[in-house]
Amino acid sequence: MRLLIVDDEKNIRTSIVDFFRMEGFETAEAQNGLAAQKLLAEQSFDGVVLDLKMPGMDGLTLLRWLRGEGRQIPVVMISAYGDIEDAVTAMKEGAGDYLVKPFDPTELLIRVRRTIDDHILRTRASLLTDEQRFTDTENPVMRQIYALVERVAPKDATVLLTGESGTGKEVMARRIHSLSRRSDRPFVPINIGGVPEGLVESELFGYERGAFTGAENRKRGMIETASSGTLFLDEIGDMPMQLQVKLLRVIQDRKIQRLGGTGVIPVDVRIIAATNADLEQRVSDGRFREDLFYRLNVIRIHLPPLRERPEDIPVLARHFLRVMRDRTGSQVTEIAPDALRKLQSYRFPGNVREMENMIERAVILADGETLHSGDFSLPDSNGSAATDSGASGALKDMERQMIRIALLRHEGHRQNAARELGISRRTLLNKIKQYRLDSPRRSDVGAGPHNDGGIGS
Repeated sequence: MRLLIVDDEKNIRTSIVDFFRMEGFETAEAQNGLAAQKLLAEQSFDGVVLDLKMPGMDGLTLLRWLRGEGRQIPVVMISAYGDIEDAVTAMKEGAGDYLVKPFDPTELLIRVRRTIDDHILRTRASLLTDEQRFTDTENPVMRQIYALVERVAPKDATVLLTGESGTGKEVMARRIHSLSRRSDRPFVPINIGGVPEGLVESELFGYERGAFTGAENRKRGMIETASSGTLFLDEIGDMPMQLQVKLLRVIQDRKIQRLGGTGVIPVDVRIIAATNADLEQRVSDGRFREDLFYRLNVIRIHLPPLRERPEDIPVLARHFLRVMRDRTGSQVTEIAPDALRKLQSYRFPGNVREMENMIERAVILADGETLHSGDFSLPDSNGSAATDSGASGALKDMERQMIRIALLRHEGHRQNAARELGISRRTLLNKIKQYRLDSPRRSDVGAGPHNDGGIGS
């Protein structure tokens, strides 16, 4: 654990630092609030021992700054003044504990460990989404993966996630972050393949005012934004070669330089990369740097496709049913055996993401409390369409429901719905007219009685 000791009395500060180092902590020290503020802005710590009364910026002011920045780092306040009012104020401002000088170092150690442990438990419980918290599996490979993630997460090692599209690489990356000591700091994702090649560098590294035409203001890049947290580089195999050199330097030197800038900015960032490409083959083809590959491939976790874990299809189906039921207010409570058999006969080329979308659609369109095989429009084991209206009708029905869901999600805001669907507003308006969606109501798609407002313009 990394601990920051802040006290203006050098003898006390040094004694605390020496004691915690003997107890196995990595420590840093600051002689006042301003010096501590600089360290906290640049580095990541598991906890802070903070003196209350200091010249300049005192402990309470620094604590308020931390909480104002959204930093929930555990703080144990210490003071030579045993005023109960100060203790109450410190606790209200977010201190985890309060100790009056002089104190036994062992007592401080107990308080620090307890405060950090409590914070870790609260953070893990609050930051893990339903998908990230979900670890039920009947597949032995997935059990090994979850166990490995539990071991890897608290470390700062770079992780490379591989697997087909839709296998849950970003969900797994968020889980690693949420279980790490950086969990109260930013998780910054960027899909390299989704950013135009000419913009990747400015998105990652940021730029100074005047760096290029249109750069009217300074902009922090995603690497700098993720400092002290986690940077998730999705589709890392699509990174342009000239930027691979720069990323390698970031990993090695922990420093960046904005476009158009001359100064070097230190960054403390954990990198998790993901790809559905064969990076070894790209290295052989000369499309990916071998030295960067080895830097990223420290801990490698391969997520298997859903077709290789058919025993998990019923487990995942029931999980997504619970998630979608809560999200939509639907009355659907179970999936019938015939529906589960139908799902298990399907190969799911889109993997877990496809299953999630499929369950969401079925829940929204369901008439009763149970999902049956007829509620799922998908190819059967022979490859033919398992629908009553044929492939064309199924596609149109799916498009209609996707538009309806997007409109509901954005409360009728058509520009935002069009952006989510990846179509123009004019195309969306034509589709609304074609499918007669001018005034669909939430109750039409299984929403609860309190969410039945009409779609606006």
